[in-house]
Order: sequence, then C-alpha cells, then structure tokens
Amino acid sequence: MPTQKTIKDAQAAMEKALSHLRKEFTLVRTGRAAPLLVENLSVAAYGSAMPLKQCGAISVPEARQLLIKPFDAGLLKEIEKAIMASELGVNPQNDGKVIRVTFPPLTEERRKKLATEIKAKGEEAKVSLRNVRRDAIHDLEKLQKEKIITEDALKKEKDHVQNTLKDYEKKIDAEVAKKTEEIMEI
Repeated sequence: MPTQKTIKDAQAAMEKALSHLRKEFTLVRTGRAAPLLVENLSVAAYGSAMPLKQCGAISVPEARQLLIKPFDAGLLKEIEKAIMASELGVNPQNDGKVIRVTFPPLTEERRKKLATEIKAKGEEAKVSLRNVRRDAIHDLEKLQKEKIITEDALKKEKDHVQNTLKDYEKKIDAEVAKKTEEIMEI
C-alpha cells in the first residue's frame, strides 16, 4: 500500500531525530570524564586536521580525568592546543609523554544552566518530530487528492502518524529527564 512507505519514512525520520538527540546529550559534560568529550576535537597533525581519536588513545583512569596518550609524541603540543581551543573550559597537563585533562566538579549554577540547555535540545528534537509529522500528513493528503487512498484511510493514517509522534515525544521526554537527573547528581 502506498501509505506504508510514507509511514515508514516518517518513523525512520523520527528515530533519526531521537538518535541525534542522544548523540547531542553525550557531548554535554556532566561532571564526569568521558572520551566522547574530546575524541572529535580537531588536531593539526601532519599538515591536516584530524580527530583526536586518530591521534592517540583516550582513557579514563579516574571519574573526572581523561588520559590521552598520543601515537606520536610529536603531537603532544598540537593535542594540547586543540583541547585548550575547545569549549570544554579545562586546562590539559602535558608531562612529555601523556596529556591529563582533569574536569572540575560542576557548580550548582552550571548544573542548572546545563539542565536548561538539555531541555532546549529536547524541545528542538520535538520540533523536528513535528516537522516530520507535517511532511508525512502532507504526503498522505496528496495521495488522497490523487484518489490513491480514501478519506477514511487518510484519517486512519493521520491518526497513526500522530500516535507515532506521541510515542517519540515520550521517548524524548524520558531522555531529557534521564540526562537532567544525571547532571543534577552531586
């Protein structure tokens, strides 16, 4: 049936919006060290820009510390510059062999600000879900105007798209609540 493709495309787009939100949330600093925070920083290496994860091994020896061991010791200065130029707000310590990045604990004010940012990202994701719904309904109405589907089928499929939207909005709310709780932990 022609409506199945429209519905499948809408579900795929909604799932993509949810996974994008999850990826965005991994980049939000929660007071704990995570390799994801630095692995995609651009490092000037060998005449071009490379992601940090391709320049060295990143590990988490302690809850608030990252340890970066470059594959080539000549890249220590460039990795250090990339970390300092980032928006992380941390100072790396270079001991000549490895770089240690210690994350200070988050203040209450910073936690609240991050929680607000998390909520805003959740709202952006919901807006993109609603745009997917709008496009899907538009496609379904087009099928109905072309007499490919009946008015009853249109109503049924519109309800299906709406219910799918509600399900994904609940998933987004759950992700926002989970990340907010993680940030507000002391």
